[in-house]
Amino acid sequence: MLTEADRVLLDRPLFGLLTVTPAAGRMPAPRPVWFEATTQGDLQLFTLTTSPRMRRLQAQPQPRASFVVVKPPGEPEGWLSVEADVTVHHDGAQELAFRLTERYWDSTQTEQRASARAMWEVEDLRRLVLHPSRVTRGPT
Repeated sequence: MLTEADRVLLDRPLFGLLTVTPAAGRMPAPRPVWFEATTQGDLQLFTLTTSPRMRRLQAQPQPRASFVVVKPPGEPEGWLSVEADVTVHHDGAQELAFRLTERYWDSTQTEQRASARAMWEVEDLRRLVLHPSRVTRGPT
């Protein structure tokens, strides 16, 4: 479902915007996330088990989310939007968090990296895998 051009965009350290079904009476609210594309064509990210995102996903009988990534200013316009089923995994979340730390924070941010890693070693994390059911891209 993902094209080679999609993979090139997704393999960059860009922020994605994740939206899950909101709680009753609330509006959908995208949140910026770190992510990586898998070799199987899925997207994965991590979250705390105590996060509102996790609670909203657990409240859904069939968890779904939307995800958007956009090229930064100064580049030709380009974006990717994904509608996906979401699966929650107990395994691999900490390793993913550590990999994404390396991807998103450069080597000069050693204190930030160390602080985040220390927190993620004691926090209960989950790995969220987005399995795309629909992909749109632009400009068309």
